[in-house]
Amino acid sequence: MRLSSKIFAIAVVVTFAAACGGSSESPPKPLQRHFDELHVAKFTLEQKADIVKARNDWEVARMENAQSEAQLAELDNQIRVVKNEQKAAKLALDSAKSNKAAADKSADTNRINAATQELRIAELGMAAADARSKYFDAFRAFVKRKSSYTLENMYWREAQFEVSKAKLAQANSIAPKGIEYDWYPKQETERSKRAAAAHDKTEAERLRAASTRDGWLKAQQAADQASGKPTSLPDPMAPPPEKSTASGMAPAPSP
Repeated sequence: MRLSSKIFAIAVVVTFAAACGGSSESPPKPLQRHFDELHVAKFTLEQKADIVKARNDWEVARMENAQSEAQLAELDNQIRVVKNEQKAAKLALDSAKSNKAAADKSADTNRINAATQELRIAELGMAAADARSKYFDAFRAFVKRKSSYTLENMYWREAQFEVSKAKLAQANSIAPKGIEYDWYPKQETERSKRAAAAHDKTEAERLRAASTRDGWLKAQQAADQASGKPTSLPDPMAPPPEKSTASGMAPAPSP
């Protein structure tokens, strides 16, 4: 009897989540409605200007999605390196703690001072490694969300392409059998809303990743100052370097 109650409670929660928009988190699926381009093939390029533009926008969106997917795959390998560096920092900290304990027992002031400094460097290095790991995790969440957004955007652009073909045909009194012209604007509207929602979520993840980046930069700066060995670790959200001219100076900003 108790088991049945639990199953019923779980079913209620699942149903409630779905009713409250849980399905909006589902990955986007290909469009259901396509308008056969043969129906508008006879028109001139000038008449099909909107179709050409919509097709180009769709192609750009497809390339953006492919780029984000490739970035996500590459980032997974970078994160493995970051996690290994975090483990190495933990080993260095454990060693520094052992050395400090042994130095304290020796009563050798010079040895104690050296071990204290070693431990401080190791602790700051551990803090920087932890912050960097957190940063890369947040950045991956952003890139994953961005990948989802670019897919939503790709389908939205495709929906616009379908609308452009249907509008030209409808304006010229072409009536393909079994086709309802209101399908295409409705489909485009739905995809537009999904893309807009995905964009907002992507921006939220970007801001969160940027915040964790700030935390890592501060921790890394402290670790570098303590060790006296500045590091140049990969920073995926670092601003691109300014382009320089032949004189070595950055070009003047445009008015």
